[in-house]
Amino acid sequence: MTDTANSYNSLLKSQQVKALELRTSKAKERIKKLKSIKSWIEDNEEIICDALYSDFKKSRHETYLSEIMPMYGEIRYIIKNLKNWMYPKSVSVPLFFTGTSNIRIPQPKGNALIISPWNYPFLLTMKPVLSAIAAGCTVIIKPSELTENTSELIKKMMHELFTEDEITVITGGADTAIELQKLPFNHVFFTGSPKVGKLVMIAAAKNLASVTLELGGKSPTIVDETANLKEAAIKIAYGKFLNAGQTCIAPDYLFVHTKVKDKLLEEIQSYLKKLNDDPENYSKDYCRIINKGHFSRIVGLIKEAESEGAQVITGGHSRESDAFLEPTLLTQITPEMRIMKEEIFGPLLPVLEFTNLQEVTSFINKNEKPLALYIYSKNRGNQDFITKETSSGSVVINDFAIQFIYHGIPFGGINNSGTGYSGGEEGFKEFSHLKPVIKNHFSPSPLFYPPYTKFVKKLTRFAAKYLA
Repeated sequence: MTDTANSYNSLLKSQQVKALELRTSKAKERIKKLKSIKSWIEDNEEIICDALYSDFKKSRHETYLSEIMPMYGEIRYIIKNLKNWMYPKSVSVPLFFTGTSNIRIPQPKGNALIISPWNYPFLLTMKPVLSAIAAGCTVIIKPSELTENTSELIKKMMHELFTEDEITVITGGADTAIELQKLPFNHVFFTGSPKVGKLVMIAAAKNLASVTLELGGKSPTIVDETANLKEAAIKIAYGKFLNAGQTCIAPDYLFVHTKVKDKLLEEIQSYLKKLNDDPENYSKDYCRIINKGHFSRIVGLIKEAESEGAQVITGGHSRESDAFLEPTLLTQITPEMRIMKEEIFGPLLPVLEFTNLQEVTSFINKNEKPLALYIYSKNRGNQDFITKETSSGSVVINDFAIQFIYHGIPFGGINNSGTGYSGGEEGFKEFSHLKPVIKNHFSPSPLFYPPYTKFVKKLTRFAAKYLA
């Protein structure tokens, strides 16, 4: 075993000891830790914004809106509800088990590994950490190496607020993540691509660790002929080009009814023009692509689609020196193009048109289940048809991304777009084991024990028919 592996193993052992102590921690102790995180964020908002700007020129307002504000909301929600979540609950006693009682105790799973992504590096690291703290777990955090400044900031924060045997941050590349996953964690929480998610699940299976996978995929947006086009255009453009399209629940492609396609595209173009009409001096609030590798991949998608007949009707301008890529709309798209086969994760919006919704649902159902599906429509029948005829992590009607910060609603994918949930009570449960405790006070169950006399057999048949 290498020195690094020995170091990780020693760290996990110290956290295993700490986990036994935290198992019986009270709600007020966990709430105190959550409040300390909130206070740290309040005191360091500017530093957080600086780190994200350094990593990929994310503006201060966008950082506050999409990274800091959701953290405040999540912390307040957990603090308000944690005592109730931790309180043992019971279910009604089945007639067959009259004379017994039951409770279900949420206990921390123990030691957790959280592997977080680069696209929202502060929020998507800290949100599962909040759930782990609420559940009473110890945590090793492996943040993304692509957002080095934010990762170092999180490391500093955890060092100031927690001892290493409770929560610690280990930075490094893919080799570090692979090495950490060899350890016998009780739970692994991963946010990233489906491709890597499969590897995380394989690694976790070797230790029979439970997993939460927050993945992604190609999330469709559907606009029918009844939609409020101006409103839809603004929300689609905002949702797609927020964070330069580097959002797991961003609209990946647009299906629009033939009757309203031209008008919708005009509205989107009009909105984008208001943001900035000079691509060489694009709005300072517009994020950059995370690195040149991702930049080249996305530019390659544009060029390949154009070579196969696609038409860029807005945008397309790029600048490699600072990984700038203008918001881009493409029409004349066919399902066979690569841009329609892999998650874009960038500011490109392919546009397809339809004449009936069956075309749309059939297309969606032929592909992997998306993390999100967006519908813009005033027609309740159309809304219900799409919702019932497709499978996705979530459905949002006439809005964008609110499912991620909508307290009380579980957030997560299905199959290729993820497994398990994050945030709120569901996030608390992901890091908890709901242990049933059943107590026998005067149950007549021994009446069914052998020897199996005629009376026992009659009683068993009666119980099976009327009591079970």
